[in-house]
Amino acid sequence: MRIASLLPSATEIVCALGAKGELVGVSHECDHPDGVGELPTLTRVRAALPDTSGAIDATVRGLIQHALAVYEVETGALESAAPDVIVTQSLCDVCAVGPDDVERALRETVNRRARMVALAPVRLADVWEDVRTVGRAIGRGAEGERVASDLERRIASLAERTGALGARPTALTIEWLDPVMIGGTWMPELVRAAGGEPLVTEPGQHAPTLDVDALASLDPDVVLFKPCGFDLARTEREASLVRDLLDATGWRAGREGRVFVADGNAYFNRPGPRLVESAEILAACLHPGACSDLASAHASSLRRITPDGAWASISAGT
Repeated sequence: MRIASLLPSATEIVCALGAKGELVGVSHECDHPDGVGELPTLTRVRAALPDTSGAIDATVRGLIQHALAVYEVETGALESAAPDVIVTQSLCDVCAVGPDDVERALRETVNRRARMVALAPVRLADVWEDVRTVGRAIGRGAEGERVASDLERRIASLAERTGALGARPTALTIEWLDPVMIGGTWMPELVRAAGGEPLVTEPGQHAPTLDVDALASLDPDVVLFKPCGFDLARTEREASLVRDLLDATGWRAGREGRVFVADGNAYFNRPGPRLVESAEILAACLHPGACSDLASAHASSLRRITPDGAWASISAGT
């Protein structure tokens, strides 16, 4: 089986199914697990993106307004890879190339027609079903069932653990800095599994944009910044946006040191196996005392914003 994956979460799913050795190409953003970045790159950015969140948002909106995808297929590389199966997505024009772009690229190649699998999850159950779908598509149906069931079990186990704690802090998750967008789709379910109550969005809802007045009207117990596609270092480059938002809203969570920043590139925004670890990170933020083991396990991917605006490493129980 020759497999091409055109989005990072699909690459992680294929590898979780034990088929890393069957990958013949990946997207330019695939970076996990180790080694996939050495595979042929099958996609590229259509135009160079700016440096700041606000400018990136404006550029992306401009492309979409003109019916242009943010990413495109490297047709020559796809032809050379000669995949039997291509895994892509039909959920988000900003996340990766969509099926129409893949169909167009296939028409331009001389390869025999590959089977295309387009994923479009909006709920956790959809993500687990995607694992099964990819498993069947690449001839690993039994492994897909085993991996999906294990992910479901781990989420249920975490929900049982945090549910026994009694308190359920409210949580506001922020997935873009300028403009401010609130985590939707599977994020409310992750918050609940982590022992919290999500603010603003319901499961399956796409990320809404809120202005400062609407944000200031909220009073979250915990705030988590996890910008889509940004690791900790990239988010810290725009730390001024975080500080300005905390100043403008006056949230009690900011005054009391219950604001966190997580690696939004590796976690939360990729609908794949690491959503379980994403829920664990949330539990460490919502219940730092009771989930100190999870805080320690994910310390490298999480920072706390202190009341004076400093970025602090996470330590157990803080």
